[in-house]
Amino acid sequence: MKIVVIGGTGLIGSQVVTNLRQWGHEVIAASPATGINTITGEGLAEALNNTDVVIDLANSPSFEEKAVMEFFQTAGANLLAAEIKAGVKHHLALSIVGVDSMQNIPYMRAKIVQEDLVKRSGVPYTIIRSTQFMEFIPGIAKEATQDNEVHLSGVQFQPIASADVAAFVAKAAISNPLNGIMEIAGPD
Repeated sequence: MKIVVIGGTGLIGSQVVTNLRQWGHEVIAASPATGINTITGEGLAEALNNTDVVIDLANSPSFEEKAVMEFFQTAGANLLAAEIKAGVKHHLALSIVGVDSMQNIPYMRAKIVQEDLVKRSGVPYTIIRSTQFMEFIPGIAKEATQDNEVHLSGVQFQPIASADVAAFVAKAAISNPLNGIMEIAGPD
């Protein structure tokens, strides 16, 4: 099976690529660094030629409200249009658990737009919503530290290891599309 992983050189993407290659699949790790750019469209048609599955793990380089919305709208529209032309049979997108209940946050609004583009595209799809990755905990703690004290909100969360997310994404990608949403989280 030929699989293109958009964001295939990042934290989750590189692990997904490794898993899929170990399982015997032909995998392209797509990113601007590898000549495939979902914003400009550069390299998309060539990369998606004879592709069965596209896994979209790309992330906006900016969290600023306008920039993040433009990123997910443009990248999503370009990628899905190229998938339709190429006859891709399964689009998998990674999103965030609770995204629809955090619409006051610009990044979350942009992820909802991304999900909606996928749902309306006509390409069979699976959306996996994950909780935050354990690897992000040190950064969260650092951002919440003032005067050597960590001040966290009362929000509860179930972080998940990036390796677990990558394994789940890889398995879902080679399964039949759900045409729906699945949620994954770390241990209780």
